[in-house]
Amino acid sequence: MKVAVFPGSFDPFTLAHKDLVDRALPLFDKIYIAIGVNSSKKGLLDFETRKAAIEELYTDQSKVIVDTFTGLTVEYCKNVGANFILRGLRNATDLDFENAIAQNNLILAPEIETYFLLARTGLAHISSTIVRDILANGGPVDTLVPSEVLKFIK
Repeated sequence: MKVAVFPGSFDPFTLAHKDLVDRALPLFDKIYIAIGVNSSKKGLLDFETRKAAIEELYTDQSKVIVDTFTGLTVEYCKNVGANFILRGLRNATDLDFENAIAQNNLILAPEIETYFLLARTGLAHISSTIVRDILANGGPVDTLVPSEVLKFIK
C-alpha cells in the first residue's frame, strides 16, 4: 500500500490544504492528515477541535485518516506504516524551507520520501497564519476555509 502522511498544524485547515489532499487522493491508498501537537503554542482551535473539523470534511472519504501526533514526523510515519510525506509548495520560499526539512528527513529515515505538490493557481495566497489574522481583525474567511471547518471556528 502507498501510505502518505500530510503533517501540519492546520490551524485552521484551509481550502488550500483541502485541494492538496484531494489532488493527492488518486496517488495514495491512504493519507493520514497528521496534526502536529505543540503544547507550547496557543492556536485558534484546540487540537481535538481541529481533528473533528477535518474529520467532518472527509467523513465520506475512507482513504483519509485524521490524527494528532507529537515528535518527529518520520517517527510518526514509521508508526503508521507510511513511506511518503506529502507537502504543499506555494512559492520559492516554501521550496527552500521544505527542501531543508525533506533533506533532513531523508537522513533520519531514508526509506521515507517527500512528495511536493504545487499550490493550484488561486489558492497559493492562502495560509493558516493569514486566515487567523483576518479572523482576529473581524474579516470574513469563507473563501479561504471549507464550510465544514468554518462551523468549528467561533
